Amino acid sequence: MVFSQAVIEKLEYYVYFLQDPRTNEIFYIGKGIGNRVFNHLECAIETDGKTEKLDKIREIIDAGFQVNHYVLRHGLTESGAFEIEAAIIDFVGLKNLSNRQGGHYSRDFGLKTTDEISSIYEATELETIEPILLININRLYRRDMTDLELYDATRKAWVIGLRRNKAKYAVATYRGLTREVYTIDEWFSIEVNNKTRWGFNGSIAENAIRNELRYKAIASYFPRGASNPIKYLNC
Repeated sequence: MVFSQAVIEKLEYYVYFLQDPRTNEIFYIGKGIGNRVFNHLECAIETDGKTEKLDKIREIIDAGFQVNHYVLRHGLTESGAFEIEAAIIDFVGLKNLSNRQGGHYSRDFGLKTTDEISSIYEATELETIEPILLININRLYRRDMTDLELYDATRKAWVIGLRRNKAKYAVATYRGLTREVYTIDEWFSIEVNNKTRWGFNGSIAENAIRNELRYKAIASYFPRGASNPIKYLNC
């Protein structure tokens, strides 16, 4: 399954998706040029690679079916293909796909609620006299997180000093904004790879504190390139 050279020259960059013919489920979205759309099938057949995408393709073939290949948009520039790919991935949702990551710049310009859009472009700098911990969860954050998942991602497991005991609130931050505020009730230790980490038990803070601390700009507290995910304020 390949495009002829004549087709390739007219296609330019394109956005495509792969569909399971048994359920009509779209399981992968990508962008490419040339015969990129067919490379996944080739890889599934000719290699032993283990990914959710490749396993799905092999499962379809083993059941006696062929993967449906669709070109969603073509005649694009590379940057245009990146933008469309990212928008479709955001719309369908990564949890419904075998893609390993979101589209190009999706964290900065991808799917957001209208409240988030307003917060990003109107957010005031965080100012407080409360003793708080800012906890950067960039690597753990997902847009479709439940409240419990966000709490668990924020509360453990951190390398953190004794100043933790002075903090009254823990504030989850992501991409330069505070996202949620928790009252810290107690700390507990966790052993991770024979090293001690810390977590807290708590609950969502009262509304007055949430309104004061949530959706505030904190980029100045975490300068670009900063590696420590913890920042103490007033403690």
